[in-house]
Amino acid sequence: MISLADAVGAARARYVAANPASSARYTDALAVLPGGNTRTVLFHEPFPLGIVRGEGCVIWDADGHAYVDLLGEYTAGLFGHSDPVIRAAVVEALENGVTLSGHPMAEARFAAAVADRFPSMELLRFTNSGTEANLMALATATVATGRRRVLVFEGAYHGGVLSFPAGYDPKSGGVNVPHEWVVAEYNNAERARDAIRGAGDELAAVLVEPMLGSGGCIPADPDFLAVLRAETERAGAVLIFDEVMTSRLAPGGRQAALGIRPDLTTLGKYVGGGMSFGAFGGRRDLMARYDPRRPDALAHAGTFNNNVLTMSAGLAALTRVLTPAALAALNDRGERLRAELNRVFAGLPARATGLGSLLTVHFTDRPLRTGADVALGDPLRKELFFFDLLHRGFHLARRGMVALSLPVGDDECTRFVEAVADFVDERRHLISR
Repeated sequence: MISLADAVGAARARYVAANPASSARYTDALAVLPGGNTRTVLFHEPFPLGIVRGEGCVIWDADGHAYVDLLGEYTAGLFGHSDPVIRAAVVEALENGVTLSGHPMAEARFAAAVADRFPSMELLRFTNSGTEANLMALATATVATGRRRVLVFEGAYHGGVLSFPAGYDPKSGGVNVPHEWVVAEYNNAERARDAIRGAGDELAAVLVEPMLGSGGCIPADPDFLAVLRAETERAGAVLIFDEVMTSRLAPGGRQAALGIRPDLTTLGKYVGGGMSFGAFGGRRDLMARYDPRRPDALAHAGTFNNNVLTMSAGLAALTRVLTPAALAALNDRGERLRAELNRVFAGLPARATGLGSLLTVHFTDRPLRTGADVALGDPLRKELFFFDLLHRGFHLARRGMVALSLPVGDDECTRFVEAVADFVDERRHLISR
């Protein structure tokens, strides 16, 4: 009987044989990019696909293969490919000029639409990415409190220089920005309380995802988040909800669904209509520090913070496409999909975790509540799942993540479940032990 390692090797070989154009693109990229790559999350062995176009919820690679796009650009592609309303807004913006050296007319209207969607953001500012938004939120907290220590959680990802994988040692540094990090266990309210109280008057902020996104789609317990809210108020620290991913789980984000109001919120990904986007905002007293009319104003620059394409695309997306009804329907579809996948996985060391339109497939039989739990999953089984589902016409993250876009309908979900069931039937002997 074939071993798991041999099955993965055969799947890789099949992938190589089927994708010569993507292989050639990768070889060319190696000459000018380290590892042929400028975005680490997209890399996987033996080489990543080259994607040439997308329409609706379908993408095509350089070798002409079509895939149902279930990755959704790691949640940024909520609107699918070339939504007609957003596309028209971008075309109109292009016709009127791209770099206008001033404030585009859509800027304040877009900010108002964001604030209307997320009421805790009493005042807000735009950035170019979720990473920038989190960096600025932390800067705001450290200036406001006069402190430097920041509590984060194992398994969290808040951006390229704010990454805390399982086993992360704050002393190691890496590429993370040099705040005084305190790392606690996710979903452990008691340890979080101890960490906040232990930091005392040195704690500037607690930065948390209401669901670990890149860390495996592990929802935070409401009681865990409630403790963070209560303890940061007690300590005089700033509670920051990173809703770059989770803001799509309900109108107003997961904070609204749980009834927990953070001091600052960060956004990114889809809110800009698929364009480069980030935002941070929250309590008026914190954000008013950026008012340039103040003699003690904090500076926050960024040539493309208010670029006309993002302002126009984001305004159209929030006010004309992503209605509360459309968002609710998408998240309901995701709930049904996850339930169906777990039905297929019944009796196996495999499961799908997540909330609403976001989920991740894991190959483990242990409870999944923390970043450390996720890290103990089997990477070879995930790799086999990835290549086998790609072979069946479904594109998802190498780590098993799925982020549904609005064009993904019941038919695509049904076919995906059928493809997963075929995978289970074919590979049961490899994933059941």
